[in-house]
Amino acid sequence: MHAFEAIVRSTSTPIPTPTMTVPAESVTPGVAGFLVIALLVVGVFVLVWDMQRRIRRARYRDEVNEQLDREAAEAARQTEDDTK
Repeated sequence: MHAFEAIVRSTSTPIPTPTMTVPAESVTPGVAGFLVIALLVVGVFVLVWDMQRRIRRARYRDEVNEQLDREAAEAARQTEDDTK
């Protein structure tokens, strides 16, 4: 195994150096990229806003249902007390 390592280390393989074949100005996103990102930001904002509204509505609905359940249980308890 040592002989193989010596052979591999003795042969030097050239490391390719990457070169830019396209001008740097050609690979910028430009106006189209800005518009796509702007639309994505607006879309995410609208989705988050709508989700917060739906979560808030569900939370209020749960609070009202709990209050109604408490009132119904209290009314049932009062009718039991009245019948005794």
